[in-house]
Amino acid sequence: MDFNLTEDQRAIEDAARAFALAELAPHSARWDEESYFPVDVMRKAAELGFAGLYVREDVGGSALSRLDAAIVFEQLSYGDVSTAAFMSIHNMASWMIDRFGSEDLRRRYLPRLTNMELIASYALTEPGSGSDAAAMKTTARKDGDAYVLNGGKAFISGAGSSDIYLVMARSGGPGAKGVSAFVVENGTPGLSFGAPERKMGWNSQPTAQVNFDDCRVPAANRIGEEGEGFKFAMAGLDGGRINIASCSLGGAGFALDTAKTYLETRSQFGQALKEFQGLQWRFADMATELDAARLMVRRAAHALDEKHPKATQYCAMAKRFATDAGFQVANQALQLHGGYGYLRDYPLERIVRDLRVHQILEGTNEIMRVITARELFR
Repeated sequence: MDFNLTEDQRAIEDAARAFALAELAPHSARWDEESYFPVDVMRKAAELGFAGLYVREDVGGSALSRLDAAIVFEQLSYGDVSTAAFMSIHNMASWMIDRFGSEDLRRRYLPRLTNMELIASYALTEPGSGSDAAAMKTTARKDGDAYVLNGGKAFISGAGSSDIYLVMARSGGPGAKGVSAFVVENGTPGLSFGAPERKMGWNSQPTAQVNFDDCRVPAANRIGEEGEGFKFAMAGLDGGRINIASCSLGGAGFALDTAKTYLETRSQFGQALKEFQGLQWRFADMATELDAARLMVRRAAHALDEKHPKATQYCAMAKRFATDAGFQVANQALQLHGGYGYLRDYPLERIVRDLRVHQILEGTNEIMRVITARELFR
């Protein structure tokens, strides 16, 4: 068991951190304030291979491991949590096409997804089926050489701005086995979007409903066979959980470093804050929780790479622990700043807002407990 990164992984980590500090961190506050979607900057990240991290090389991907990707997303989110999180969603959608799509689908879309000429969104959740995703109502009725989609999806990152949507819809009977997956292009007649959601955080990416009204999608845009869509969605979410956990690590790491600087430079009662034992202990606990979370995330990523039989359990456990720990570290960092932490002139309140949703998406942390318990009681 070796906890050290390889030389190549160190190089990947350094490249991602350098990009985050140069291209993301200086603009993060403005993007949040203005709800600006930085597609131009994400395309610069794509030039470094960060838009097709675990997509195969023949269509422009980087063909890296899940562990490599976890390292990248942690470093990108050190600069801006919201933008890094969107890139993780784009990567997940691209991987699903690469892993399960036909050769025609791969060739049509992936070269333009891996350079982010096209932006991808993932559309599973519905207004009436969040945690119970298999209860979706959106339908896909076969009609000749096409499927006609009707229904709607909720809380979709990139909705209205993305170029393609990886959509799960019911093509068969009830339950998970009746779900198929489709690539739907923006501009398809019958595809529309709700008003942008007004959110607590993640403001550098748009979120809205995606609606289908007799939306006709070519049968060639189905991913895999009929009835396999839910299986593909769940496979995508194992990796998605590692990605979003990694984004929590990065945001919390930035909060920890910010708090350290504050404790070193701020004085009260005639001494630096770092000299107070109570604050030392709190800071030590924050660092310990963050390190434990990182170890869990990287073990889960390695298990996914190795197709370990407990990979799904490890991914769920890591996602639950890392997103809870990341939020708590950021919240404690805000507390250590006192009143200043609550001001928008300081970055802590933004980090807290951005990290809060990580405990909800890619499966709520309550569902992570359900998955873990189910695996333990097999």
